[in-house]
Amino acid sequence: MVSALKCSLAMAIMISLACSAYAIKCYQCESLTMPKCGLKFEADDMLLMDCSRMAPPRFLQNFFPVRNATGCMKKVLESVAGHPQIVRTCYFGDISNQQSGCQTDPSLPFVKQLECNVCTKDECNGSSSLAPVATAIVLFFGVARLLA
Repeated sequence: MVSALKCSLAMAIMISLACSAYAIKCYQCESLTMPKCGLKFEADDMLLMDCSRMAPPRFLQNFFPVRNATGCMKKVLESVAGHPQIVRTCYFGDISNQQSGCQTDPSLPFVKQLECNVCTKDECNGSSSLAPVATAIVLFFGVARLLA
């Protein structure tokens, strides 16, 4: 009786952890209408989005069977006016193949993508540069290899 209760409790914990493992929180904003989303990003909890509650963009739904966000993204776009626009949002697609997940909306032919950065930790698209995140990952694997 007690072992069945322990087993049920352990299973419930594992299921809840598995469900929360897919949830990632990313900043959701664009600098055209929100200046604090621009190059000098001002973090605000009101801009945080639980990506599990967000569907992929319609133009990506035809290409990806993925329904859950796999990371966060920061895009730098150049619009018709020639000014860079920064978009921060959830990333849908394969992290190892960012070309497909970073593509621009084909219904906006006059928008040119200058840069697309993808990361996989909560709130990681808030920094102005994602290079420190990449450096930390490389450093982690280097230390892990030394210790192995």
